[in-house]
Amino acid sequence: MTRCRASCVLLLSAVAAVPAPGAAAARHGSCPSPGAARATVVLVHGAWADASSWSGEVRALQRAGHAVRAVANPLRGLDGDAQTVRDFLRTLSGPVVLVGHSYGGSVITNAAAGDPDVKALVYVSAAAPDVGQTTGQLSGSGSALGGDPAALYDRASYPGASGDAADLYLKREVFLRSFASDLPRETADQLWASQRAASTVAFTTPSKAAAWKKIPSWYFIPTGDRIIVPASQRAMAKRAGSKVTEFPGGSHLTLISHPDAVTRVIEDALCSVR
Repeated sequence: MTRCRASCVLLLSAVAAVPAPGAAAARHGSCPSPGAARATVVLVHGAWADASSWSGEVRALQRAGHAVRAVANPLRGLDGDAQTVRDFLRTLSGPVVLVGHSYGGSVITNAAAGDPDVKALVYVSAAAPDVGQTTGQLSGSGSALGGDPAALYDRASYPGASGDAADLYLKREVFLRSFASDLPRETADQLWASQRAASTVAFTTPSKAAAWKKIPSWYFIPTGDRIIVPASQRAMAKRAGSKVTEFPGGSHLTLISHPDAVTRVIEDALCSVR
């Protein structure tokens, strides 16, 4: 597949973005069969989430016959988190499509660097830092995370934290209003209650690599994202030469509210693997 250097955009209609059951499995009739490339999809979650946030995508990809793994991101700091994913990739054989949501985008940007088996990167409402940039710098103007930290987070110490590092939990109203704004309130409340904390180090560590400079990439941008604002995502996608899909509306957790739309972008990346 030719890489889209002009950052071309596919705009999904609200109806097309949520296909009927089974549509994801039939999406790519012209692609080689999943076994032909033997590619494994590896899904990396972001902050205040866990591997279960990919449940919808895992189901859809498995129904379509793809190998898929959703790995636990430690959320301790970019260097160590990227190494955790890198070590996991070494347990696999064959080509990999590496997918990151939110802060997970920074993790895959570093974990994929120098790995010849990673054939495609997929960013889902994600950060895609250049060398020297931190995740915290990429939320963009107008992000809900740009306010007073005391009003955004509950802060807790954790064993082994260095300096003033601490665990951050999103406050309930921030989570419901800005993080999971397109999910039913009961679902969003459950996700808030079970969120995993992220260390401040995850957001302040400069990226040591920019794998998107050498690996083709895809970008899924929900236009209703209030955490990493669409303008910031568009700029990162353009810089990376990504193939872009914009989803009208949605939230930062569109991977949970509309997993079929996200799966279709992952399948586009899979179809590029030969």
